[in-house]
Amino acid sequence: MIERGLPLPENETERLAALQSYHLMDSGEEKDFDAIAAIASALCHTPISLITFIDEKRQWFKARIGTALTENFRDLSFCTHTIAGKDDMMIVPDALQDPRFAGNPVVTQANVTFYAGVPLVNEDGYALGTLCVLDQKPHDFSDEQIDALKGLAKQVVDKIELRRKVALLEKTNQELINANVLIQKFASMAAHDIKNPLSSIKLTSQALKGRREIQQSAGCLRLVDMNISATENMLELVNEMMAYSKNPALLLEKKQEFDLNALIAKIVTLLVVPENIRIVVPGTRHRLYFSIVAFDQILINLLSNAIRYNDKNEGLIQIRFVEKSEYYLLEIEDNGIGIPEAYIDRIFDYNFTLKIKDRFNCEGSGIGLSTVKDLLFLLNSSISVTSAQGVGSVFTVRLKR
Repeated sequence: MIERGLPLPENETERLAALQSYHLMDSGEEKDFDAIAAIASALCHTPISLITFIDEKRQWFKARIGTALTENFRDLSFCTHTIAGKDDMMIVPDALQDPRFAGNPVVTQANVTFYAGVPLVNEDGYALGTLCVLDQKPHDFSDEQIDALKGLAKQVVDKIELRRKVALLEKTNQELINANVLIQKFASMAAHDIKNPLSSIKLTSQALKGRREIQQSAGCLRLVDMNISATENMLELVNEMMAYSKNPALLLEKKQEFDLNALIAKIVTLLVVPENIRIVVPGTRHRLYFSIVAFDQILINLLSNAIRYNDKNEGLIQIRFVEKSEYYLLEIEDNGIGIPEAYIDRIFDYNFTLKIKDRFNCEGSGIGLSTVKDLLFLLNSSISVTSAQGVGSVFTVRLKR
């Protein structure tokens, strides 16, 4: 720990956070920084020159001339005083005559007598470290040397600021690449999921066609209402997907409050649910604050799979939901065909399928579950499954609040 009584910058907590954001500590030697340190040593006529960064406990040397050491304890460092001061430079002409340093082992044992240091202040005003020169004998320091050292310190700051901006640019570029990949997968999954409401519309339309002569029957009108409701819900889903495809960041950033059971009811209207399958919703009403379009896609995919791959005479799908302080827990359990143990670890792989046909005589695409997993990863969330072949499966989704 830092010795009590040593000076600390007023913004020490923020300064340490800023230093960490540059990833400079222990980042290794670099020729550009070594060259600046060498020029500082030559211009100031000192045998030792350092570019240092100071964290909570230590001073680490990014570049060093005239010493084999790579770091120092912060409480023994002259530079601790430099970054805590309000001046743009600290000069100690003779440390033996300075009560702050006369008893310092750097002075008494290493014989360092002269010190001049310039704080390396970033764009936000935080002193991250220093450019300093040292000698084992007292020095006079000219105005030209002062200006030169300050100029070199500015070059160091410019380099680390440029490095951070390049890193941020690379991160942004990678996020754009990830977003484009997500759009592609999202579009594939959306097209996959839209088949379900389209199937519903097709079936009810066929039923209407067969009963068109009974224009005023209650059953016919009920089928019409089902058709209209499914179509409206599908259009709403498509409109949401179109908006998010134009700005994929909204998929992760735009959250809204919604009622879980109402959303489940809407999703069910988009699916073909055979009469022998019962869906049990949570008994307690829950209001969530989450990305509704992401939740839509997760729920559609998991419920659709639970329906399609259920071979029981009395199919059962149970939806459970728990609210925790930091996350939501969604479970969807079915009594379907289950997943062979050999494939449990592969079920979320892209393009992986069990190569079996569902109850509608269709084979899976291998897109849905992998995209759900990727989507949840971007939401700092996760999905897992437990299953027994012939008994059923339980998909558990942990959603970060």
